[in-house]
Amino acid sequence: MQHTFLNNKQNDFFNSVGLLAAGLFMMAIFNFATCKYSFKDTSPIPAEIKTFRVNFLENKARYVNTQLSPQLTEKLKDKIRGNTRLRQVNEDSAHYDISGYVSDYSVSTSGISGNNASSNRLSVSFHLIFKNNLDLSKNFETDISTNYDFNASQNLAQAETILTPDIIKNTIDGIFNKIFSNW
Repeated sequence: MQHTFLNNKQNDFFNSVGLLAAGLFMMAIFNFATCKYSFKDTSPIPAEIKTFRVNFLENKARYVNTQLSPQLTEKLKDKIRGNTRLRQVNEDSAHYDISGYVSDYSVSTSGISGNNASSNRLSVSFHLIFKNNLDLSKNFETDISTNYDFNASQNLAQAETILTPDIIKNTIDGIFNKIFSNW
């Protein structure tokens, strides 16, 4: 009787070890068989490109948000330094020379409820001027535009308090993607 009890215990042990080994084997196979995918924010920057300069990004719109230009300029420098291998310089000899200006900053009504405005839209456009001083054929100018809706019960100053961080982030991302991505 005792012999049968030990045999059952041994069989249970070997069955458990066998299941564990089979499970580990299956996990190993699935781990190696999975598809690995990664996304890089930037396309390869040519090896000869080593420096960049961001000129002061002006605000030439009819309405001037005084916070926008200095923050756009500094945040763009930070993003390029943090996401590329390029070194920032303040000389005309920079390999990438980046400039531009806010060309539009205007409010329009975007929604009407009854006879009253229910929402407004802030439209922001930025004109980017990019110069590649090592390959002039890569120079370009383009516009980046974004819209931000806000409740019509808010005045522009109130809306700007909430919207300015998004305006800066989205504009910087748009500039960065135009320069460094194949989008």
